[in-house]
Amino acid sequence: MICFADEADDETVRKLTWLGINKDTYARTASQGAYKWMYDVEYVGYKFHGNSIMAAIALVQLKYLDLDNAYRRQLVTWYRVGLADVPAVKLIPHTPGVESATHLFQIRVANRDELMLALNKHEVFPGVHYRDNTEYTMYRDAHGTCPEAARASAEIISLPLHLRMSKADVELVADLVRRYVR
Repeated sequence: MICFADEADDETVRKLTWLGINKDTYARTASQGAYKWMYDVEYVGYKFHGNSIMAAIALVQLKYLDLDNAYRRQLVTWYRVGLADVPAVKLIPHTPGVESATHLFQIRVANRDELMLALNKHEVFPGVHYRDNTEYTMYRDAHGTCPEAARASAEIISLPLHLRMSKADVELVADLVRRYVR
């Protein structure tokens, strides 16, 4: 634990311990509005936000890792089947012969923000992973230097992907994407 008398020092250290991000996960999810995923990276930071309770849980969960990853891969397969024939949805390719944990399922769409709002109305909450680094304050001098990353940044959406999802859940999300994508 670290404490500061000066509130500005406390705020800076909190950002530095969370990868330089100016809003922690709680602040982003507790915020009102549709752009909960919008944050800035103000510093080159560190990932110093663990504790022993988290470590204990992780040690127990390790024995389920292979099974959990296999189920995530199954969810991704269902998404790929459900969205394969939608011209307005670009599926992110994966390398054949490489086994991924598939912790994210991302697609690229031209109307990303509009699609996110439509999904939210159906209580489906996708994310955005990740924005072009040159959009962040700390890289402002490089803004516009990565046009392909900027293009992808404007289109990428991460669809829900968690272990409590069923095939019916994936089919519902895929159907909603099909309905609202342009």
